[in-house]
Amino acid sequence: MFFSVKELEVKKVRFDTAFRPGEIQFDPGLTQVTPLETQGTAELLANTLGEIRVKGHLKVVIQAECDRCLEPARFPIDSDFDLFYRPERESEGNEEVEIDAGESEIAFYEGEGIELKDVLREFVLLSLPMQRICREECRGICPVCGQRRDLVNCGCETKPVDDRWSALKKLQEKGT
Repeated sequence: MFFSVKELEVKKVRFDTAFRPGEIQFDPGLTQVTPLETQGTAELLANTLGEIRVKGHLKVVIQAECDRCLEPARFPIDSDFDLFYRPERESEGNEEVEIDAGESEIAFYEGEGIELKDVLREFVLLSLPMQRICREECRGICPVCGQRRDLVNCGCETKPVDDRWSALKKLQEKGT
């Protein structure tokens, strides 16, 4: 669904749709498990230079590898969103432009409008946790033998390496 600026100048657009797994391309390693259900509105804000507000709710389950044990983990997202988009301005040269705190919450669009799939993809990616773990108690993979610590008590002993002295150790080895 495409929100055209020309259409939004006339009226607010309502949406209530679902996207099957595979319709929205997420990053490699992320899989959409359930349909992404969404409803909301898109409107052109008055007294702005083409600023679009997309507001609504979405519900989906995304699957990714656990960062600790590399097993599949599911991350449900059931959240409201309220996003603002401004037309991208062409800046002259590579000059830096200062923005205020409010502008850091605004995204930009090119062309005659924005695509709903792009809005939802961005929101889902930002809603996922930075560290994706299957459960808080996950013990991960043993760095010595590579076995999952939740399944096997391998007994490997890991000693932390103190890198602060590695340069002096290399000098000592060259001298002997």
